[in-house]
Amino acid sequence: MSIFLTRPEHAGTGTPLAVKDLFDTAGLRTTYGSKLFADHVPDRTAAAVARLEGAGYANVGKTNLHEFAYGITSSNPHFGDVPNPLAPDRSAGGSSSGSAAALAAGLADAALGTDSGGSIRIPAACCGVVGFKPSFGLVSLDGCFPLAPSYDHGGPMGRDVETCVRMLEALVPGFRRTSLESLAELEVGVAWLELAEPLVRARVQATAEHFPRRRDVDFPFPEGENPVFMREVAESHDGLFPERADAYGANVRAKLERCVQVTDAQFEAAVRRRDEYRERAAAAIEGLDLLLTPALAFVAPPAGSDELSIRGAVIRLTYPFNALGWPALALPCGPAEHGLPASVQLVAPPGEDARVLAAGALLEGT
Repeated sequence: MSIFLTRPEHAGTGTPLAVKDLFDTAGLRTTYGSKLFADHVPDRTAAAVARLEGAGYANVGKTNLHEFAYGITSSNPHFGDVPNPLAPDRSAGGSSSGSAAALAAGLADAALGTDSGGSIRIPAACCGVVGFKPSFGLVSLDGCFPLAPSYDHGGPMGRDVETCVRMLEALVPGFRRTSLESLAELEVGVAWLELAEPLVRARVQATAEHFPRRRDVDFPFPEGENPVFMREVAESHDGLFPERADAYGANVRAKLERCVQVTDAQFEAAVRRRDEYRERAAAAIEGLDLLLTPALAFVAPPAGSDELSIRGAVIRLTYPFNALGWPALALPCGPAEHGLPASVQLVAPPGEDARVLAAGALLEGT
């Protein structure tokens, strides 16, 4: 098992930062979780990493991940599985699992991840830490290996919301935090609690009750837009797959085999369906400041679970906000089934990142 794949010889001084091994780091091996890049040493550093280092963060290691960030268990056939420091018999989630595990294990005080369907929020939920997926395009992904570019987000992870806010201030020139005097300032919609396991549902419901102005909403799920994601994944691997299919692990290879079969007609229809979904979602949240849901419907799945069989259930509550490009925060909200942490998800329309983080910070104090 492995949390870190590579560590710099001299990390320097500053806030210890764990960097998902999807981001290039000049002079430091960057594998993207693939044996195809096992000896890859970039000559330049990804923009997000450079901005954090310039703000005083010290890269203490490159963290393990699901191969090419295309999965939610980080069971990596090339570099080992990422352990969950809270429970060795449970998954650390994925794909930014190494970043979440490094925080949970106290090996770093801040971490950088990516999120294309939940890959920051899922491991944050599994490992009992905080993970924030900003609005689409807010954090630069220059120098980061793409998965599905119109779904990909880079973002901060920490043991508290304040860490994520400070990281975002470094990652996004001009970002300004906001403050809230009280959660009563916000009109909040609550959705999807009925989909959660009993103790997760109870913890998320208790969190929702801290918002005096709340109401249940029927927030929609995306339908028929996934071929957009799949086509983009296939294009990201152009020149590597299927030409070098034998170098991929079985899990990711099986998914890519389906991705390359998406037709132009399927892709074009899916683009229209995503546009329609964005309209329905905007209508559903009209008049609300925030949407509150479970981040996961259950606690961290058992280690060794078959990723293909649990993937749909794991990403069900996180993936919609990649299709939408909305900011979303995963925040631990107390013990649930098996004593493992439940996680609440706070979401807002694009550009309202500061509001989501401010609400999360207030919730931490309740």
